[in-house]
Amino acid sequence: MSCAPSRHADQTGVTAGQSPVQTAPARTLVIAARNEPISLASRSPREGQVNPLIPKAMFNAELALLDDRGEARPYLAEALPRLNSDTWRVFPDGRMETTYRLKPNLTWHDGSAFSAEDYVMSWRIFSVPALGLAGQAPFSVIEDVTAPDSRTVIIRWKQLFADVAFTTFNREIPPLPSRVLAQPFAADQGELFANDPYWTRDFVGIGPFKLDRWEPGSFLEAVPFDGHVLGRAKIERIRLAFIADQSTTIANMLAGEMHLTDGSSVGAADAIIFKKDWAPQRGGVILLANQWRGAHFQLRPELATPAAIQDPRVRRALAHAMDKQALNNALYEGEGIVADSMISPTTSYGPLVDRSIAKYPYDPRRSEQLMSDVGFAKGADGTYVSPTAGRFVGDAKTNAGRDNELERDILAGLWRQQGFEFQATLVPLALATDGETRATFPSVFTTSTNLGEGALQQMTSAGIATPENRWRGSNRAAWSNPAFDRLIDQLNDTLDTDQRGQLIAQAARIFTDDLPVITIFFRPLPFIYVSGLHGIVSVPPETNIAWNVYLWEFN
Repeated sequence: MSCAPSRHADQTGVTAGQSPVQTAPARTLVIAARNEPISLASRSPREGQVNPLIPKAMFNAELALLDDRGEARPYLAEALPRLNSDTWRVFPDGRMETTYRLKPNLTWHDGSAFSAEDYVMSWRIFSVPALGLAGQAPFSVIEDVTAPDSRTVIIRWKQLFADVAFTTFNREIPPLPSRVLAQPFAADQGELFANDPYWTRDFVGIGPFKLDRWEPGSFLEAVPFDGHVLGRAKIERIRLAFIADQSTTIANMLAGEMHLTDGSSVGAADAIIFKKDWAPQRGGVILLANQWRGAHFQLRPELATPAAIQDPRVRRALAHAMDKQALNNALYEGEGIVADSMISPTTSYGPLVDRSIAKYPYDPRRSEQLMSDVGFAKGADGTYVSPTAGRFVGDAKTNAGRDNELERDILAGLWRQQGFEFQATLVPLALATDGETRATFPSVFTTSTNLGEGALQQMTSAGIATPENRWRGSNRAAWSNPAFDRLIDQLNDTLDTDQRGQLIAQAARIFTDDLPVITIFFRPLPFIYVSGLHGIVSVPPETNIAWNVYLWEFN
């Protein structure tokens, strides 16, 4: 991973009789990425992005962005909708209309004009049932997206929907170039379209960097986009190097051949060592706790092994047998944030949720009592057995990776000590982004996803990954609870902040009581960077750490 000058190196423009001017080539910022992106788009027809934070910010721009205080700023839009104004109208029948006015003279990476029609194109694509998203919010509650002129986007909503200023339309329906995608989309709206070269090597975006080169399985390189709406990026070339082996990444960081890790390429335990012994003289380490880490139970009757995990009492018994603080200490030297739900107590409604939810402190006696209630008792070897269900034997599975595998081994060991026989298995890196693999595990799958209100909303019945929706959806446990679904529907219809907090707390209570997922902690993603990189700062969990990548400097 050399730091050679760009293949588009500066030209001196030397005329006859002059000596060449010796200029120092701009340095290439090399970022270690554990996974090769399946797409450069912030959302694509293919499920399975793994840690897309940095490339998402590099190549994409949306109506708004969240800054280092977690506050929304206009990006492509001149302003964000304001309730009870012409930009956010609520009608007596419960429908809504929101309007976004785009900034003037926007262009795509290829120089073509950016238009409001590009948002209409995005809506047409992602609302197609064949792509598996039409049944999920916000697509399920949007009636139509129109562009009355080249700079105006109007969304008509079937019902009230609170989060329109940032998360909903901005994140879920990013702009797509209609000039590029109209023809392939008209020809095919399924697998062929999902695999169109546009999403990878032919990507055209509107973010601060544009794709210059992609060597599959090795690296991609990007250069500044002169037409970026917030100004030209300051780093002249970025290389995203795909390095699956964490030890190789560490060696390259120590040798100075790489300059930034992407949050997944180095484990948190190694990052803590960097923070203590390397960062004070050679750079910095940011541990961004923006992932909800949980143990998801398999609740599909045809797959659940043992069948007893479909009983909430068994899931609660496993929760009481999990020593979260021991896991945190062993994995992260206590730097992770032990949690009881996906809602952080630091949010405005976090304290209310924290008071409302069911909690499962480490309590082996309570765990044993719950198993007794279900008909299990410990046999001569200390493992639970039932006269009807037989021996309790399960599978603890996770994605390949140093932290993941250590976590899995410790967790399976803790459960074995309490009488639950678990074998430890692994999803290879090549299948880590495969939706079907992530949904069809036999017993327990430990994995990470975004935290907060959005994570709670993804656990509705509509979020269950199935063959019909191309295995899209974060409800990997296939949990379905009508009362929970009704509360989330009501939440989406509620604009009042206090009422929303009450509904979130009620929904979180149902979720934690039925316990389709044991919340373990908010997992820290490590971003290690060299001293020559300036501009990267710690951000709140909801903000992309690369939100200001166009302002970063590297020398």
